[in-house]
Amino acid sequence: MKIKTKQLLTLLLFFAMAGIVQAQDDLKFTLGEAQEYALKNSYVVQNSGLDVAAARKKVWETIAMGLPQVSGNASYTNFLNLPVSLIPGEFFGEEAGTYIPVKFGQDYNSDFGFTVDQLIFDGSYIVGVGSAKIYLQMATQTKEKTDIEIKHAVAQSYFMVLAAEENLQVMKENLSNSQKLESDTKALYENGFSEEQDVDQMKLLVQKAENEILKAAREIRVARTVLKYTMGVNVESEIQLTQSLDDFLDPLINKEEHIAGFDYSSHIDYRMLDTQRQLSKKELMLAKSAYLPRVSGFYNWSKTSYGNSANLFKRSVPWFKSSLIGLNISVPIFTAGQQMAKVKQAKFSYEQAENNQKLSVQTLQKDYLTAIADIESAVDQYKNDIDNKQLARRIYDKTTIKYNNGISSSIELSQTETQYIQAQGAWVASVIQLLNSKINLDKAIGKL
Repeated sequence: MKIKTKQLLTLLLFFAMAGIVQAQDDLKFTLGEAQEYALKNSYVVQNSGLDVAAARKKVWETIAMGLPQVSGNASYTNFLNLPVSLIPGEFFGEEAGTYIPVKFGQDYNSDFGFTVDQLIFDGSYIVGVGSAKIYLQMATQTKEKTDIEIKHAVAQSYFMVLAAEENLQVMKENLSNSQKLESDTKALYENGFSEEQDVDQMKLLVQKAENEILKAAREIRVARTVLKYTMGVNVESEIQLTQSLDDFLDPLINKEEHIAGFDYSSHIDYRMLDTQRQLSKKELMLAKSAYLPRVSGFYNWSKTSYGNSANLFKRSVPWFKSSLIGLNISVPIFTAGQQMAKVKQAKFSYEQAENNQKLSVQTLQKDYLTAIADIESAVDQYKNDIDNKQLARRIYDKTTIKYNNGISSSIELSQTETQYIQAQGAWVASVIQLLNSKINLDKAIGKL
């Protein structure tokens, strides 16, 4: 069956649009999905991964220093003027005290060969291999720390977007109420039951509500841009967040118990400081290893040719082989106290690393207790602000009813609306504070 060009173009367009729709559908994220996406696409995480890859190569580079090293060499020489040596004349039957100039060698020579070096013993090499492996461990832990920071930043941005969107919905509802009040007040004024001042006051309420919506919309744009930037999403792309604030708030509000403690030794900060302590210990061992001798062996093989013709590569030109094998031993004897000073410095650094690790235990405990206090305060503040928000809403609704019945003035209505907007803003701030305190607690106990 033949497909016409127009039908083919239609099919291609259909599949292209389907691909676009699919691509758009794929940009929907729960918080966990957003964090996983960031771990795969964030440039910061990618660079951290490259650091780990480089550390692996560093380990092999260090190991390879103790493996056989082979180097080759080749040369071709044309003596424009052969070097001259003076030989005492008496060797040639001349008078004593005279010298005969003699040229040794030929105009052309060439040689090639190779050398094999093998490290036999070097204390610094042994320590260096161990240090390189610890360096890889440090790079891996640094990446883990980076992953945690990225997940923390994504969570903060995710919560900011949800809070801003919730605030926008409330501001839209407020605008709708203000527009209805304006319309009703205008109708009353046209029928002589209201004053022009009341109409103007309602216009101000509408304008104020419109400004609040514009402000809320800008906050959403900024929050979404920050979230996409943190995740590694193109800032021009559109993303959808599939979780709501209630998904995160309900477990925090309805669950009063908190974690009784945590294992500080599993926390990434403690483990990184422990790795730093191990590195400091290796540096101390490295400084001490400088007192040990260094032993290496070598083997050299070469071929050399000489001649007065520029072409030394003819079959008739002889090549002369040479080879040798030997040992090199280097023993430190006297350094005027320089090496001892290096050992002392390394020892001090190791003691500092031990102190830092001990301090980290207290720091982690302090951060944990602070995070517990912060989340408890945030829960109390949230409950207080949600009560204030509901109370301000009830006052605003009652004042609206009174205004519609001619009991309350437009100024009083404006004041209660301002009070409600302020309560709404305080509620948004407490939501963000509560959610951030939760992820700060997760980070403090090493569960993020």
